[in-house]
Amino acid sequence: MQPTDDGATTRVEAVRHFNRFYTKYSGALDARLPKSEFSLTEVRVLYELAHGDAQTAAALARELSLDTGYLSRILTGFERRDLIVRKPSPTDARQSLLTLTEAGRACFAPLDATMLDAIRASLDELTTAEQEQLIGAMQVVERLLDRREAPRAVALRPPRAGEYGWLVYRQAQWFSQQYGWDREFEASLAQSAASVANAPDPARETGWIAERDGSAVGSAFVMKAADSVARVRLLFVEPALRRLGIGSRLLDECVRFAQQAGYAAVELTLAAALDDAKRLADRNGFRFERAATDARFGRELVVERWVRELAANPPRR
Repeated sequence: MQPTDDGATTRVEAVRHFNRFYTKYSGALDARLPKSEFSLTEVRVLYELAHGDAQTAAALARELSLDTGYLSRILTGFERRDLIVRKPSPTDARQSLLTLTEAGRACFAPLDATMLDAIRASLDELTTAEQEQLIGAMQVVERLLDRREAPRAVALRPPRAGEYGWLVYRQAQWFSQQYGWDREFEASLAQSAASVANAPDPARETGWIAERDGSAVGSAFVMKAADSVARVRLLFVEPALRRLGIGSRLLDECVRFAQQAGYAAVELTLAAALDDAKRLADRNGFRFERAATDARFGRELVVERWVRELAANPPRR
């Protein structure tokens, strides 16, 4: 699809600029690994065989996005040099499993060490904080571009230093882009984040960050709306990771906490346009109670209140 506006063109150019920078920085334009007879593609094939289970040529081609003819020539060269061996697949007689020989592993070891040393040297030029920032950015790029969505563990944990700012920034940015909500919404988010961060009674107000692959990808907070009613605020899951159950886990944790804290009900306030959030609330036992029109965030919004009644609560401690 061709970009149709200046903003889209600018974003395309930004990606191309990054691609040019990183291919030069990483040495991807070089034909061969420094001080090696192997091409970078050959080293990558050796890496997959050294660090994974025995696999077929077809699986390797898919994983590395390589032309099967090109990969076949690489593998034939490896066989001639006794770097790999083919064994019949126990599940498919038409396929052969590829494994490194002892000679292949001995050949790959110094190549792997050279690559690790090069990465370590690059990181050594950065402070520890800069290294963490770089790795976090890389994880975001991988998460956004890899749509295969292989199952990966998601952990719920308390916010860390700097993450209150992240969740305000990220939600304000996304809702501004998607719905045109103005800075009043960002101010509301900041007030909620500050309220939870400085909660006078942590036994009744708390929050969680959803973490995946070392990156924050979602959030939810429980705040006191009344003595018997808790309110869920700052509920958010990165759009690329929705429908993976992260939102349900966050809501479940909010409900569990509210019940243990002695609340009789949990409420959610949602804009009527947020269809995904409303489906999430419905699936997790919340019921629609009422709606009203209100001028908020630079828009005329229909605001809905959803409530989940809680079972008999355990005594507060």
